[in-house]
Amino acid sequence: MAEEGTVLACHSLDTWNAHLQQANQIKKLIVVDFTASWCGPCRFISPVFAELAKKFTNVAFLKVDVDELKTVAQDYAVEAMPTFIFMREGTIVDRVVGARKDELVSKITHHATSS
Repeated sequence: MAEEGTVLACHSLDTWNAHLQQANQIKKLIVVDFTASWCGPCRFISPVFAELAKKFTNVAFLKVDVDELKTVAQDYAVEAMPTFIFMREGTIVDRVVGARKDELVSKITHHATSS
């Protein structure tokens, strides 16, 4: 896995699959930020997401641009940006739709501490 405490941008299906596989092998909680460069709320929440990655080093933080990886966004039924998907061992355990900082922090805290 790449550096802990960072958000890993997935620009290709290969990168996406590799990061998912690595995190699943070590049974890490994965939080995926489905974002878009043209999305204002996405730009607002991005630094918050980066700070959370520094705080929760036991969680894998991934970022997917829905325009770059349309098929991944479709696979996870992403219809609004930003959408945050929480996964553990390949199973979706939660999601947050919108730039809702408090809800995002709360759910990461909850899922990062429960295994």
